[in-house]
Amino acid sequence: MSSFYLAAHYLRYRLKAFKLHGVHSPFIFDLYHHVIRHTGHYHAYGRVEALREKLLQDTRSLQVTDLGAGTRTGKQRTRRVSRLARTSAKPLKYGQLLFRLVNYFQPHTILDLGTSLGITTSYLAEARRQAQLYTFEGCPATARLAQEHFKHLGHQQIKLVVGNLDETLEPQLEQLPQVDFVFFDGNHRYEPTMRYFNACLVKHHAHSVFVVDDLYWSAEMKCAWEQIKKHPQVRQTVDMFYLGLVFFRTTQPREHFTLYY
Repeated sequence: MSSFYLAAHYLRYRLKAFKLHGVHSPFIFDLYHHVIRHTGHYHAYGRVEALREKLLQDTRSLQVTDLGAGTRTGKQRTRRVSRLARTSAKPLKYGQLLFRLVNYFQPHTILDLGTSLGITTSYLAEARRQAQLYTFEGCPATARLAQEHFKHLGHQQIKLVVGNLDETLEPQLEQLPQVDFVFFDGNHRYEPTMRYFNACLVKHHAHSVFVVDDLYWSAEMKCAWEQIKKHPQVRQTVDMFYLGLVFFRTTQPREHFTLYY
């Protein structure tokens, strides 16, 4: 992803994005006012950010197996934990938005497609401790560290699934009656993103919420986002540039929103 590519798309996004007064759907208006633009504080924020701060100071090195957009073969490279914490975890602003979304919709079954060090997963878990949360990580070394963090924070409801997402997602989905909330952050290429989306779609229901990460990370991700918006079962979407929300509420008109965040 080049800086010019991202900057050009961000400029287009800002020119299109509405603020609160431009939203006419009651459902999206309420979501934007009470969740997306919420400025209050939750105790859980401090718990997760304390973990992030600890990891940012962690000088240990890990043999990281990369199964994302950069490779299909599981290339290994040595990385400091502190660097992973800086580059792989969602920034505070978006981690806390994910927390608020889960807190608002109160899903029973959550899928997190991309654990990394577990910071974002912890935000999801803190918001709904009664939920069953399945988080998927391709790198065994990173997964072991994330599991330590979940134990420290007392997140017994998290099931960490280790292995290539291409091989682990569908077998896990087969064991679930439905999925209520899915965060797609496992691979930033068109074909895998669409494959994971369609696999989860089999288990969705009218009130499921899908969240897609890094909509404009590359031309492939932009294309995947456009295809998701066009899917006949998708009713409403919200484009916030770095995150996209997908809804399936048949009682709502088909609409696509670009909202400032």
